[in-house]
Amino acid sequence: MAEQKLNDLKKEISRYDHLIIAYSGGLDSALLLKVAHMVLGKRVLAVISDSPSIPRSELNAAIGFARETGARLRIINTAEIDNADYVQNPNDRCYFCKTELYDDVKKIAGEEGIRYIANGTNLDDLGDYRPGLKAADEHQVVSPLRDAGLTKDDIRSIARHLGLNVWDKPASPCLASRIPYGTTVTREKLAQVEEAEEFVKSLGVRELRVRHFGEKAVLEVNPQYMETVKASFGEICSKFNELGFNITEVKEFESGSLNKLININGKK
Repeated sequence: MAEQKLNDLKKEISRYDHLIIAYSGGLDSALLLKVAHMVLGKRVLAVISDSPSIPRSELNAAIGFARETGARLRIINTAEIDNADYVQNPNDRCYFCKTELYDDVKKIAGEEGIRYIANGTNLDDLGDYRPGLKAADEHQVVSPLRDAGLTKDDIRSIARHLGLNVWDKPASPCLASRIPYGTTVTREKLAQVEEAEEFVKSLGVRELRVRHFGEKAVLEVNPQYMETVKASFGEICSKFNELGFNITEVKEFESGSLNKLININGKK
């Protein structure tokens, strides 16, 4: 099954003479880059954004993976944190972030003479609240994973089949996604979340989010790591307190939990 799905993806990618990938280093874009490089070689270029909303550990891992594939890579600095629409953190914050990214990638595509920009959107993404998809549509970004009919499970299966060490990597959306809509996004808050999450990861916890509610941090962890967190709760509270969180709560991890705090009817 994985081999057939891989062939479907290769066939989809082969439709493009050249491709520039808006690359994040997450599982989806990592697989896309790997397979695109297998099919197109030097005719594929990955572009990754270095911004305050991307954890340093994630950025470094993404750069390392791209270099291991042998693919061409460009690192750019996006300035969404200087965009008032993004900083105000409306329900469609991701739209402004992705618009900034695709504007910059489009310029590079022009410099490189590459017609098509691709992202890592898959079929499952279409059933979630993702305002960034509007920005992709406006920039005519193509989605080979989606167009090849791949779900998240398919992508993990193919990545495992290829022996990629990211095959079981947990999803890791940008740090701004930890800040409730309607409260401003600042460099300080992003840094607080990043350092808090890195500390918890150092305890052996792989899947987590630190939600930023001012002086309160809500630590969400995959249930399989709950005992680890409980055993180290004193250390966690002490570290979080150093970072400015006077209250720390622990809950089971729930992807997109902040979306439930808003009314997104009519927003999709």
